Amino acid sequence: MSTLDETDVRILELLVADARRPYSDIAAEVDLSPPAVSARIDRLRESGVIRRFTVDLDRSQLRAGVPVLVTLALPADVVSEVREAVVAADAVEHAFVTAEGDVVFHARFRADAVREQLGRLVDLSLVDDYEVTVVSDAEWTPSLGGAEFALSCAECGNTVTSEGRSERFDGEQYHFCCPSCLAQFRERYEELEAGAG
Repeated sequence: MSTLDETDVRILELLVADARRPYSDIAAEVDLSPPAVSARIDRLRESGVIRRFTVDLDRSQLRAGVPVLVTLALPADVVSEVREAVVAADAVEHAFVTAEGDVVFHARFRADAVREQLGRLVDLSLVDDYEVTVVSDAEWTPSLGGAEFALSCAECGNTVTSEGRSERFDGEQYHFCCPSCLAQFRERYEELEAGAG
């Protein structure tokens, strides 16, 4: 699967609006049968467009602390390490890395222990500077807004076009921009497998 048609895009829009929408409802919207919708969703998952289905919690309805937006200014060599720690934290709802290398995240901390909780979340000795801002309101609205579907070649990173190839290795689907990249990847994969055996 290297391109999305209008039906795929509409299915994605419907799932973004409500991931629990029954396939029969989606089928009626896109003029397909429920099994055909299921097959398309399976292809979208297999290709990596859909990573998972999740729940969008309204944390304001839960007792979960004060919402804060935290910006961490970091040395370049620790950005990945800090990002991983932030993403793994239960208190963090959304995390981003800016082009400048700052890690920015939205979380909920106890009002009387923001610095303490931040210190447990991240080794502050790695941080050049940080800013914590209390958030009065937040809205998370995922959408497809102007997105284009583009698989990246597992071998060279180029965009996979309709001439591309897909193949499974150890049950995982990989996409390639051309037969040459597929052959190179397969050769390296087989060498690694032979070396591991």
